[in-house]
Amino acid sequence: MSDETPICSAKGCRTAAVWVLAWNNPKIHTPERRKTWLACEEHREHLSKFLGARGFLKDVVRFDEWEQSGS
Repeated sequence: MSDETPICSAKGCRTAAVWVLAWNNPKIHTPERRKTWLACEEHREHLSKFLGARGFLKDVVRFDEWEQSGS
């Protein structure tokens, strides 16, 4: 893995990211603002549930698609 390889945002995980979880906290972000967490296959569901339970999760997109879209 190179220094430029995006890694999963799960605590302690050093696995390459496969997913982008786009989210925002409506209490502090404008509606169009998107923050991102990266996730490997193993942590995608856990991180999605964490954000979803708080009403923050807006979208889950494969990392390669996210890069191609220029988001």
